[in-house]
Amino acid sequence: MFRSAISMTFALVFVASCGLSGGRTVVQGTGDELLKLRAGPGLGFNIIVGLPDGTPLNLHECVTEVGQRWCRVSLSDAPQTTGYVSADYLSRS
Repeated sequence: MFRSAISMTFALVFVASCGLSGGRTVVQGTGDELLKLRAGPGLGFNIIVGLPDGTPLNLHECVTEVGQRWCRVSLSDAPQTTGYVSADYLSRS
């Protein structure tokens, strides 16, 4: 029971620390550049597609890799297209 409570507490803290988990979000702050949707959470992963400001996304979960927050998202208009983007360029819609 104690381990279960510790595990649940850790999970809640982790999700809360993400700041963005679940729901809808939009690409914001890329200016004239495109936000790169990547195959995994980091710069070393292949680019799937570039996303302009205002692109609506479905947010699934976020992880931290090498001090950078990455969120797994899918395109709202094409939910089968999924990947990871930097959380720095996401805003709640």
